[in-house]
Amino acid sequence: MEEIILASASPRRSELLTQIGIRFRVEKSHGDEIITKTAPGEIVEELALQKAAEVAQRFDAGIILGADTIVWAEGKVLGKPKDRQDAKEMLLLLQNRAHSVFTGVTLIRKRPGEKEIIRTFHRETRVHVHSMSEEEIESYLDTGDPFDKAGSYGIQGPFAAYVDGIEGDYLTVVGLPVSAVYQELRALESGR
Repeated sequence: MEEIILASASPRRSELLTQIGIRFRVEKSHGDEIITKTAPGEIVEELALQKAAEVAQRFDAGIILGADTIVWAEGKVLGKPKDRQDAKEMLLLLQNRAHSVFTGVTLIRKRPGEKEIIRTFHRETRVHVHSMSEEEIESYLDTGDPFDKAGSYGIQGPFAAYVDGIEGDYLTVVGLPVSAVYQELRALESGR
């Protein structure tokens, strides 16, 4: 298989690729994230493409993988919280209802003397969250877990106590739908 370059410093994405046996190197993207789209699936595809394209400029060959995840609730993007109060407001918004998590992925295959192949897609998973008391929210904030995560939570951490269920791929919520990524990598390798 060609060298795979992960255009992300996310430890969760690295863990997921390692979990399914994919060897890769990490090259963090440094470009600005510019959103021109309004639909959540298009937003994550746009951001994933920007990350992959910025890193792809540094390489002559390989498959560059860019990804981006957003939480979408009440018609708006919930990014990483600015501070504790912002995180608390997001958790209040998410509790006792369902929201969507979108992860966009771009794969750019580069080979010397060949035209680049770019594949971009996204997956959506619905997450149902139980109601949370003020004390539970404060306790969760005290863990520090919410502050580097879109929507102020990580489904794989302490917040799992409040997840009532999901519709879709769990790993999309963690940050990378690895089954879809693997299938796209196979298609690229076989020329499909």
